[in-house]
Amino acid sequence: MNFLYPGFLFALLSVAIPVIIHLFNFRKFKKVYFSNVQLLKEVEQQNSSKEKLKNLLILLSRILAIIFLVLAFAQPYIPLNNQKTTAVNNSVSIYIDNSYSMEAINKDGSLLDEAKRRAKELIKGFGINDRFQLLTNDFEGKHQRLLNKEEFLKALDDVKISASNRNLQQILNRQGNILTSAANKYSFLISDFQKNIASVKKLETKTDIQYSFLKLNATALPNVGVDSVWTLSPNHQPGANEKLVVQIKNYSEEEAVNIPLKLAINNQQKGLSSVTIPAGKTIKDTLSFSGLKSGWKKGVISIKDFPVTFDDSLSFSFKVDESLPVLSINGPNAGSYIKALFGADKYYKLTENSESNINYNSLSNFGLIVLNGLSNPSSGLAQQLKTYLTSGGSVVIFPDLDSDIKVYNSFLGALSLPQIQNLNNTASKVDQIDLQHPIFKTVFEEIPKNLDLPTVNRYYDFAENNASNKENIMSLPGGKLFFSKYGIGSGQVYLSATGLNANDGNFARHPVFVPLMYRLTLNNGLDDALYYNLGNDRALASKQLTLGKNQTLKLTAKNFEIIPEVRQAGGKTLIYTADQIKLPGFYNLNLADSVIGVYSFNIGRTESDMHYLSKTELDNLAEKSNLKIYDTDKDAVKLIAGSNKIGQTLWKLCLILSLIFIAAEILLIRFFNNPKKTI
Repeated sequence: MNFLYPGFLFALLSVAIPVIIHLFNFRKFKKVYFSNVQLLKEVEQQNSSKEKLKNLLILLSRILAIIFLVLAFAQPYIPLNNQKTTAVNNSVSIYIDNSYSMEAINKDGSLLDEAKRRAKELIKGFGINDRFQLLTNDFEGKHQRLLNKEEFLKALDDVKISASNRNLQQILNRQGNILTSAANKYSFLISDFQKNIASVKKLETKTDIQYSFLKLNATALPNVGVDSVWTLSPNHQPGANEKLVVQIKNYSEEEAVNIPLKLAINNQQKGLSSVTIPAGKTIKDTLSFSGLKSGWKKGVISIKDFPVTFDDSLSFSFKVDESLPVLSINGPNAGSYIKALFGADKYYKLTENSESNINYNSLSNFGLIVLNGLSNPSSGLAQQLKTYLTSGGSVVIFPDLDSDIKVYNSFLGALSLPQIQNLNNTASKVDQIDLQHPIFKTVFEEIPKNLDLPTVNRYYDFAENNASNKENIMSLPGGKLFFSKYGIGSGQVYLSATGLNANDGNFARHPVFVPLMYRLTLNNGLDDALYYNLGNDRALASKQLTLGKNQTLKLTAKNFEIIPEVRQAGGKTLIYTADQIKLPGFYNLNLADSVIGVYSFNIGRTESDMHYLSKTELDNLAEKSNLKIYDTDKDAVKLIAGSNKIGQTLWKLCLILSLIFIAAEILLIRFFNNPKKTI
């Protein structure tokens, strides 16, 4: 037999108390002489030997009552057959769900407050030598250590609502990482158990840990939330018309009627609408606005919906560029078509380099690079363009049909583009154009029946062995390549089968050429994300930034400033925030005194669905004998330390025996050897 709390055995010294009382309270019989016995009306006759026996039995009852009471507190147990007979302490991990859904109110207040109360009740069932881990959705480093009771209670009071959220398997894995000692191991999860917390059909647990889920009950509330936003304008120009698509979801079982929808840009209202959403459905609404000036813009989409409000607004940010830089690398016979095209619109800032004088260090500064009639494209240029494409750039290739095919094939092969088979001098005409491609989708208001398409006098035939990353925009008869898009890294290459010289055809002079070039320039793929989610997105992407020796980036907001970790990768600058951003809103990226970026953070929408796992669903998810599910409104949570791991516990028996001996003492005093009365 062992004891869970052997320290209480020191209380056995209290056995000395009834012994001392007995020794100093025994009675001696004396003879009393009376001069006249008639004065004695009544004499009690008593046997001295029986009195001594009675006193000894009372003493024994008191001693045994004290002994068994002390043993009850020490909690004796009989170890399992396969368990060592050494006494061990307990290691306890308690997870408190501090996601936004825990702000919900029930009859006992907020769910987070109730979770804290439940945690305090739990640790009362453990001893002073036991150690506890407090775990929340934040997964902070300070929560990866074991605390004593006092430290645990102090840390528990500091738990606040967080935008982070975790699934059940992540939580159990995190607890398993710290519950590795030889102590009895207990895992408790206190949560409302929203359905989004279950990421797998079957949980993986450790056999040496006793798991308990404490389900807090909340009312399923109706909720409508702004799910996401995105822009239909791949590029933002001053004064241009913009279109923003808003996706709104109704999470309840009732139709949401006339929900007001508002768009604000830099605190100025830019759009107003109302939407009706069927129960459990998602709808999209498009808001149009214009009149933006150059610079960073902070937008907010908001609705009015009660009582759940944390997902009623979604912030986003984007930059309106004063101009879009375009680089044209020209061969000896390039012509002036590209210069005339981009020189006609002041939004495009054209830079021209000759084929023999290319500044490789500045390639990342351009939204589009045009290779216009290069006669001898080099492998060095191909390598630099590959880096540029990996980071999301766009390249257009108009070949020089009089150049060496072998040289071009070497260049194209370095970019993983199809090889040239031969120069075809047979005149032809484009017979297919993909008007549903994003390049042309919004160009034509009405598609003519007999669309005039470019003609070509000579062109390259290509051998296309792998077309998995190819998008045909315009094709020659027989499906031959004329102008196609190839995805490379995060960027894209637009390859033409012909050049822009008049001898090659009328492509450069055809009406389709202007919208084609403008649209692919605007679809350059370099747009930053409109927003990030708190707790999940910790790496911000930016166009490549060059920092001086003593320069640092700062991420700032109201009453907030950090110096993030910066890494250069794939032609981009990655900014790591770790877990330092806790609140939604706008954060400025500063270099010295200049704002070079604005990032928007929002609360993730995984908490928006106010539907919860039932106890039956949790039971099906668990399927483990060492995992118990408690409904805190219906079940009495019996958490006796060690009772599930140490075999047969005996504290109840000790308590019963203590009460029996107390009762025996009372009966002995009341009924044993009562003196007989005589007159």
